[in-house]
Amino acid sequence: MVPVLARLRSFLASRPARSKAHEHSRQHNIFEAAATYVTAAIEDDDDRLDESAGWVAPEALMFGVNELACRAVTELARERNEPVEAVARRLLGLPRAERAGSN
Repeated sequence: MVPVLARLRSFLASRPARSKAHEHSRQHNIFEAAATYVTAAIEDDDDRLDESAGWVAPEALMFGVNELACRAVTELARERNEPVEAVARRLLGLPRAERAGSN
């Protein structure tokens, strides 16, 4: 997941303003763009990655990717009957969180 976010940040930083010609093409929603963007990043499909990143404003795409991540981690936690934080940290390869006040 971290490489996906790094690629998203890199792309958004280098992206020019949207053209008028693009505004007349089919409208995509935030979640469709995010799902396609993340799938393309996982499959290393640069063409689909670039295409889906142009469907919505950069801030909207970032919101959609964040929402997708939240929903995916929540669903995994439910399936595994584990705390959301534990699942999120494991997916990112982080150690277990220390709880405040526990010695």
